[in-house]
Amino acid sequence: MPLRSLHDRAVLEARFRRDPALHLMELGDLDDLLWPHTSWFGLAPDGPVALLYAVGDIPTVLAFGGAAEASAVEELVREMLPVLPRRFFGHLTGDAAKALEEAYEVRRHGTLLRMVLTDPGRAAAHPVGPWAPAPLGRADLPELLALFAAAYPGNWFDDRMLDTGQYLGARRDGRLVAVAGVHAWSATQRVGVIGNVTTHPEVRRQGAAGACVAALCRQLAESTDHIGLNVRADNTAAVDLYRRLGFSEVTTFTEATFTALPVGRAG
Repeated sequence: MPLRSLHDRAVLEARFRRDPALHLMELGDLDDLLWPHTSWFGLAPDGPVALLYAVGDIPTVLAFGGAAEASAVEELVREMLPVLPRRFFGHLTGDAAKALEEAYEVRRHGTLLRMVLTDPGRAAAHPVGPWAPAPLGRADLPELLALFAAAYPGNWFDDRMLDTGQYLGARRDGRLVAVAGVHAWSATQRVGVIGNVTTHPEVRRQGAAGACVAALCRQLAESTDHIGLNVRADNTAAVDLYRRLGFSEVTTFTEATFTALPVGRAG
């Protein structure tokens, strides 16, 4: 079955609405802010859809499917070989990453969980403590980048997300020490994907990140029906925090950087 490039937002939305928890990121990327930077590919009309997102230092490829679609996701990414960038960051469910090993060096960063907010009452009741998270904007960008450098080096951050108004930060003595934001948010699609959650090492295990995430969940609830996030499966402290805030696991996926093998080594 030939690879098809997909361009109809309504068709893509209908496909992803079948399982919005699994496809939160894709739904968010249908928003006007992100849509111009996206390319979409599929094989069968009702089969999995892969996203190529061309923002950041390197493009990102996302291909998600349910358990019954595992082989179809593998086939899809294999058929995408002629259109894939020479280097990209990938989020792939099942064993889809293995389908690219003949053509790419695969540097795995670990297994991640997709979690979604299933008990919003927990986030609503989570104590703020001394933190009082407040909105962050463009004027806070230098301080935010400094926090990421100290506490979350190498994180994926698109500064345009600050323009959504969905970044909240906590301060101690006027200094930004914790943040929770979004990787994708769409009031049109009514979805939000929380990301870039971090705390300065000096104030970890003092509730700052939890207060920021809980406050962001309460804020997102005003404009979204589905809230989710991705977290490393081996980050037990973060996973436990998100469970306490009312999040539940949906699926696991591989996070990896793919670099094309030199000619003569591929295949």
